[in-house]
Amino acid sequence: MTDSKPTRLERTVTAGGADAAILTIDHPPLNLFDKALLDALSADLEELSENPPRALLIRADGKLVSGGVDVHVFDGLSEQEGAQLWQTLFARIIHPIEALPCPVIFSAHSLTLTAAFEMALACDIILAAPKAKFGLVETVVGLTPSMGGPQRLAERAGSGRAREFVMTADLYDAATMADWGVVNAVHEDVDTAARALLAKLADGPTRAHAATKQIIEAWRSGGVAHADSVTPEVSGQLFGSEDLKNAVRSFLEVGPGKATYTGK
Repeated sequence: MTDSKPTRLERTVTAGGADAAILTIDHPPLNLFDKALLDALSADLEELSENPPRALLIRADGKLVSGGVDVHVFDGLSEQEGAQLWQTLFARIIHPIEALPCPVIFSAHSLTLTAAFEMALACDIILAAPKAKFGLVETVVGLTPSMGGPQRLAERAGSGRAREFVMTADLYDAATMADWGVVNAVHEDVDTAARALLAKLADGPTRAHAATKQIIEAWRSGGVAHADSVTPEVSGQLFGSEDLKNAVRSFLEVGPGKATYTGK
């Protein structure tokens, strides 16, 4: 246990001049999700929500991404207190990640258990190292994952895979997670790959990325028909953005792929 802050939030600027952010979990020795880490993540996400970057990378230092939740968090809770815990974690961590109006990447370099994996599933893109392993092992204390993991895993991999993953509490490697469509890509040097993707996405059309997230969120909550119903307004607003106007002009004048974006 360390007395220093268990997270580190860095603001960076890409070579293209875009604001990006890196949120690092650094809570040795196991990066356990205890009250200190949960409070720090909540504070960092509040800051990011108030002043969003154009892309965010969530990663971890140390041998493990995370050994999971410190079981002391659960000890002695009543039914009502247990329900309140999950409501709080949705409100302070999972939903704020999903609501950020920018791409969010999660980088997993090694073992990623329980709450850390549930955080990853709330992100837009998950990258992993070949040696990374993932698990929702809450059954060892008689729980089921309750920070949104089962339903978000089912969205990516299907309900049958999600049931297997949670009920067996087995560990699954990065290749399997990529085959299931949970992990987007596997990289030998995942940190370098994640930082490169962070820069690429931050340099992109930020408002268009936010619109993409809105449309997909509409699909998640109400299916294709609901997504279709919100798309005209959500996408239509992009025609008022400087980025779309400048990119269309650039395309017409010098061809595709030459536009630069400011996020406005």
